[in-house]
Amino acid sequence: MKNDIVTGANGFIGHAMTKKLLAEGHKVYAIVTDDTSMKNLACDRLVILKGFFADYDRLFSEIHEPIDCLFHFAWKGVWGEAFKNYRDQLEDAAFAGDTMRNAIKIGCRKFILASSINTLETKKYFFEQDIKPRYTNIYGTAKLAAEMICKTLAYQEHIEFNCGLIAMAYGEGNFSKMVPNVFMTSLIKGITPKLIEGKDLYDIIYIGDIVNAFYAMSEKGVNMKTYYVGHQELKTFKEWFSEIRDILKPDADIAFGAYPTDNHIDYEHIDIQELSSDTGYAASPDFAAGIKSTADWLSKNIERF
Repeated sequence: MKNDIVTGANGFIGHAMTKKLLAEGHKVYAIVTDDTSMKNLACDRLVILKGFFADYDRLFSEIHEPIDCLFHFAWKGVWGEAFKNYRDQLEDAAFAGDTMRNAIKIGCRKFILASSINTLETKKYFFEQDIKPRYTNIYGTAKLAAEMICKTLAYQEHIEFNCGLIAMAYGEGNFSKMVPNVFMTSLIKGITPKLIEGKDLYDIIYIGDIVNAFYAMSEKGVNMKTYYVGHQELKTFKEWFSEIRDILKPDADIAFGAYPTDNHIDYEHIDIQELSSDTGYAASPDFAAGIKSTADWLSKNIERF
C-alpha cells in the first residue's frame, strides 16, 4: 500500500485528490485547516492532521512511515482580491519551501507542487519592456517563486519533483467566484453573462481531469519536469464558453466584449502535450459530462452564489 501526504486537503482540489488516492487504495495523511469537509471520506486509510503552515513542523513529526508522494495544494489565496495581497502570496511561496524541507526530513520519495498557468503570464513579462501586468501577476510571481524554490531544494537534496500548471479549474465542490462558476450560475439564474471578447487562446479543466493528471505525475512523471494540466487542444475563450452555453442553455445570450480583454497567457512557454507523452494522461473527451455535473451541483448550492 502506498502512503501519501496531501496539503490543503480540505480545499477544492486537495479534497478531490484525497478522494482519488483513497479510491486507488492509498493511505493518505491529509493536512487541513478545517476537518469538517473531510467527514465524507472517513476510513481507516485516512489520517487527518489539522493545522496551519506554522504548524507543519509539528504535523510532519507525527508521520512515522515512508511516504511515496507529497501533493502540495495548500495556498491561502487563489482568486479575486487575494491576488493583490503580495505579502500573503510571497509567504505562501516561502511555506512551499518549508513544506519541501519537511518532506525531505521525513524521507519522502516525491514532491508534487500545484501551480498555475498564470506563471506563463509572468514568464511572458520577462521578455517585454512595455508591460501592463494584471494583479494576477502577483499570484503568478509567487507561484513561480514557489516552483523554483522547491525545484532547487529537490535537486540539491535528491528528492523527486514535479510541478503542475493548472488551467482554470471547475467542478463540484468549488465555491469560488472563478469565471466558470459565475458564468454557469448566471445561465442557471437566467441572467445574461457578461464576458470579455475572448479571441485569445484559453483553457478550462474539470476537477476529475486535474486529479487524474496529478496522479499520473506521481506514477510516471519525469523527475524535475513542470507539466501543463489542461486539455491537449486549446480553444479561444469565446469558443469554450459558447460551448458551455450550448450544453446548458442553447438559447441563452452571452454579452461577449462587455469587459475589456484581460488574458495574457502565453502558451509558447509550455508544452501542452508533454504530460500525455510522458505518462499517457489525457483529459476526458466528454467535456459535456463535466459541465453538466458541475451545473447540477451549482444548482443545488445556488444560494452560495
